Amino acid sequence: MRNQEQNNFLIRNFGIAAGILLAVGVLFYFSGFSLIIPLLLLILGVHLYFFKKATVRLFLQLGLLFALLLTGTHALVEYTTVPVLYIPVAAIALLTMLLYNDLQLAFLMSFISSVSVALIVDGNIDLMLTFLVGSLVAAYTVKGARTRGAMINAGLFIGLIQVFSVILLNGNMQFVLTKGFAFHYFRPLVINGFVSAFVVIATLKIFESLFGVLTNFSLLELSDFNHPLLKRMILEAPGTYHHSLIVSNLAETAADTIGANALLTRVGAYYHDIGKMIKPEYFTENQLTEGNKHDQLEPSMSRLVILNHIKEGVELAQKYKLNPKIIDFIPQHHGTGLLYYFYQKALEEAKEGENIREENFRYPGPKPQSKEAAVLMLADSVEGATRALDEHTPSKIDEVVRRIINNKFIDGQLDECDLTLKDIEMISTTFTRVLSAMYHGRVKYPEKKNGNTGKKSAEKSSDKNSPNQPDRPESSA
Repeated sequence: MRNQEQNNFLIRNFGIAAGILLAVGVLFYFSGFSLIIPLLLLILGVHLYFFKKATVRLFLQLGLLFALLLTGTHALVEYTTVPVLYIPVAAIALLTMLLYNDLQLAFLMSFISSVSVALIVDGNIDLMLTFLVGSLVAAYTVKGARTRGAMINAGLFIGLIQVFSVILLNGNMQFVLTKGFAFHYFRPLVINGFVSAFVVIATLKIFESLFGVLTNFSLLELSDFNHPLLKRMILEAPGTYHHSLIVSNLAETAADTIGANALLTRVGAYYHDIGKMIKPEYFTENQLTEGNKHDQLEPSMSRLVILNHIKEGVELAQKYKLNPKIIDFIPQHHGTGLLYYFYQKALEEAKEGENIREENFRYPGPKPQSKEAAVLMLADSVEGATRALDEHTPSKIDEVVRRIINNKFIDGQLDECDLTLKDIEMISTTFTRVLSAMYHGRVKYPEKKNGNTGKKSAEKSSDKNSPNQPDRPESSA
């Protein structure tokens, strides 16, 4: 049955792709373009499916970027006298890298874009190689970029490497020193690099919204504490806000250690508990002097209040139009974990013959589907358990960290993400190091006593100048 469903899925996907490619082929035929370009698209689609298990949606998104480049190239060639060296082919590589953070996708789009533009213009292989090298440099330059300055630098690198490629292809150094080279190659190719960068800066937000993807630029916007949701949390649930900050530091450091997306993890941690703003007083970190609200409730009612913060968090996130990748952190950071305290309380208070089902005291899930969500789950659990310790010594912290992570592993909460045992060990070590630094000991200074202050101060002042006086420890506040 499952094989039949997979076959139907393949047939449906290939049917859609074949229909799209047939339409593209007909369009290219009547436009006078080479039909090798639709064949390249077909090969690209097959490669993406079998190597990356890509969906038709991804194929259509990349196809849109490709179509925009070809349309612009055709319009430039047919209706203007602008030299072809001004065509911003590298912009496609920049957009692909920023939108998907995938070097292989960027390479594929760089190759097919360079080949297609060269075919449309005049089939010049030198032009194709120049654009290809510039596009590849573009992809590597903006990998992990978080600032607009990185885009300007990318534009400069694109222009210079394209000029260098022309020099290598020409091989005539005397020609390089002529005015013709400066006017016909150097100037347009350098301008081409900056045009590519500015095109991306101007259109990136549009493609983010259209494709529903998150770039580092959007994540940085979401990390701004002036975001309405975060401002509400500061005012309505300050304890949860502080908890989220600590969890974000833990999770971001651990994610960076194992090579996951650290920025996405940090931003997901900021918003993972926004549902607690609806009833903040029912969560420990927000209970100041009024006592524990759950002491007056039945375990079944406490269970509903706690479980509802997931549903309410998702609804809040959707109301404020957060990206689905951020919303996923809200249900996944608890997975299908057990509300152990209230489950045990329900067992203790159960009447004779009453059946208390464990699954009723579990979160609805799903379990973490990514490394980032799994790291956040572990950081959230570890932070709460560590905060409850009486002694915050490194050995105690390490013991709690490993026990919590081991319990999550045994409970199957990490079954659906791609964390390895090596990753889990690195996460444990990172949590222990960060939490030990966070709860490090502080030097206790003796209080001043009346009548001795002046004398002691004078003695300390004279002792300070003594060559035999050891350095005093500095305050670690």
